[in-house]
Amino acid sequence: MGYLTTHVLDTALGCPGQGIAIDILRLNGSERQHLHTVITNQDGRCDTPLLEGDAFTPGEYELCFHAGDYLRAKNVDAAEPRFLDVIPIRFGVADAEQHYHVPLLLSPYGYSTYRGS
Repeated sequence: MGYLTTHVLDTALGCPGQGIAIDILRLNGSERQHLHTVITNQDGRCDTPLLEGDAFTPGEYELCFHAGDYLRAKNVDAAEPRFLDVIPIRFGVADAEQHYHVPLLLSPYGYSTYRGS
């Protein structure tokens, strides 16, 4: 049975992104269905999969990482409004029997992601 996971790495400070809120949404055309919100733990990960079992089906999804709140809490020097605040990552799930890992590598002025394992 497949499942969805993530983690956040603060590449500017060289540490896990702890305490970052992540909204999980399912997309259906222009409709965005909010499924739930999680918070990263001290390792920058979530304690359980974001989606699994019957909740994890083929389709399009979006993870919205609330990076601006994290950067403010870390007292990162940045003008308001922040260059990065909420970072949406949209991706497709073709085979819900597989593990999809969608991490965020974060700094105050840039980010990257990839399909991990």
